[in-house]
Amino acid sequence: MKKDITIDEYIPNTVRLATNASDNGVKIIQGAYRMEYLMEDVRISYKRDVNVSVGGITIEAKEGDISSLPRWIARILLEQGKVEIPDNHVSAYISRSLNRERIAKPHDLSGIDIDFYIRVNDYLEGLKERERENLIVSMNSFIASRLEKIVKLAAASPLSPELKEKLSAEEAELYILVHNSSSAFKQRVLKKFG
Repeated sequence: MKKDITIDEYIPNTVRLATNASDNGVKIIQGAYRMEYLMEDVRISYKRDVNVSVGGITIEAKEGDISSLPRWIARILLEQGKVEIPDNHVSAYISRSLNRERIAKPHDLSGIDIDFYIRVNDYLEGLKERERENLIVSMNSFIASRLEKIVKLAAASPLSPELKEKLSAEEAELYILVHNSSSAFKQRVLKKFG
């Protein structure tokens, strides 16, 4: 028997407009990258026979079959216990990023992917509470280090293309916000001399 599943039930909070202007840009950017992330294909293996229609896409597979599906569909089937999604080495990916930042020079930012925080949050959702808490502690240290560097760099100069490549989408937005606020502050306090 084929069962219809709607997209709306399974992709909450993907794009939600913020209430103030400074958050609005970040929310829209996060939403766009989250949608892109959810549309990426992931490899799955079927734990049992499947015959469903998801968002207009019909899926028929036998137990043991392996295929690729968009991440949002794979997550629906995972929640229903119909598939397994092998670990895509996300843990190693996050650890490498944390380590690169830890060994970077105090004035240097290590590069991260534009959708890094989206991937981290998705990974956190699947962890057990203790593992999640440990990773959150590490992420807080990582974020504090990057935040300090971004604020110092943004106060000194506009965002260069080379530096933008090292930042996540959210960090690039933060950089621009800090740079613009810093420039406006300097002009206000120095008035006619700035």
